[in-house]
Amino acid sequence: MMVDIEKNPFKADFPLLAGHPEVAFLDSAATAQRPAGVLDAERGFYSNMNANPLRGLYSLSVMATSEIAAVRKQVARFIGALDEAGRPLSDDIVFTRNTTESLNLVAKSFAPSVLKPGDEVCVTVMEHHSDLIPWQQACRAAGAKLVVMYPEKDGTLSADEIAAKIGPKTRIAACAHVSNVMGCELPVRAIADAVHAQGGYLVVDAAQSTPHLAVDVAELGADFLAFSGHKCLGPMGIGVLWGKHELLAAMPPMLTGGEMIDSVTEQDATWAPVPEKFEAGTQDAAGIYATGAAIAYLTETAGLDAVAAREAALVSYLMEKLADLGFIDLIGSTDPARHHGVVSFNVRGVHPHDVASILDMSGVCIRAGHHCAQPLLTWLGVENLACCRASVAFYNDKSDIDRLIDGLTQVWQVFHGRD
Repeated sequence: MMVDIEKNPFKADFPLLAGHPEVAFLDSAATAQRPAGVLDAERGFYSNMNANPLRGLYSLSVMATSEIAAVRKQVARFIGALDEAGRPLSDDIVFTRNTTESLNLVAKSFAPSVLKPGDEVCVTVMEHHSDLIPWQQACRAAGAKLVVMYPEKDGTLSADEIAAKIGPKTRIAACAHVSNVMGCELPVRAIADAVHAQGGYLVVDAAQSTPHLAVDVAELGADFLAFSGHKCLGPMGIGVLWGKHELLAAMPPMLTGGEMIDSVTEQDATWAPVPEKFEAGTQDAAGIYATGAAIAYLTETAGLDAVAAREAALVSYLMEKLADLGFIDLIGSTDPARHHGVVSFNVRGVHPHDVASILDMSGVCIRAGHHCAQPLLTWLGVENLACCRASVAFYNDKSDIDRLIDGLTQVWQVFHGRD
């Protein structure tokens, strides 16, 4: 599909971008911008149905309850959590604060039931800290071993590496769907098949894939999958955990208190069914409601196929222009098709923090640092354990990338002179 990245039919829908044309926002891997409809939805919840879901029999509370239930169904459809008749398995959708909390919930509530001393949990070195530290802690608590898979320098995780690291002792494998540093898609299905062959379980961190790719939990072979609303155009503070129902039903809650109970006595309590069992206390109902509007914009207004095509064109142009500069060290594959919205690099001899600071003077927003992936940068041998990351979304256009390239040229001149 040919895409004209000079034209931009989307920026006008995003108040920050429309109101601040001086900003070239290239940090969507950290958080996306929000369309006006999402902001309107969040305010609309408080203006029109502000009541605590599940806790009242009056009309406002009933309306709020109904709307949250509708979003739960919408999220299930979004990630392909469907029964054999194609109906959304909404009861298997747990709302959390973010991907990090979702992954911690699995590590703290599920892992202890399957891990024993001598067992293994397998991850990749490409994991975000949120999909690494919880497994470090789970292994430490159980006396299990954390095993790490290593890709090629371009991000390719080979079948040989998967076979070498996932074996009879593997009880859990956890992996990102898309790397937040290298931008590459991991062979999730191959990892799923390998761990399932050993009787184990697969946990997928989909924080970086859901904004860019169509996600289907059945096709991936996932047993659990987590993502964040704020990377998918939604509000901050909303996360999702999907899990197979029988696994969620057997797990104890991580948090206890209001609304996650069935009954309580002075000395004991029984838990509500899934998903309420995992949603203690008052949820961010307005944020959940607005997340529904965000998913609708992403899937219906923009369309996932159009999003993928536009972002592929943007990444291709970005990598072409970076290659022309001559002083850029690219991290990961040189093939633009391997980068889903994310391109990481360094300016030779210049610290990434200096690069980002100088770019900011021209209104260009990129991320610089370790990107919560220190083990990956250590393994890659990246100097200073830091790199620059430009991440595009469908609401970017050619002018955003041109401003980045002009800014990088300025960075080079500041440190090396104009000659």
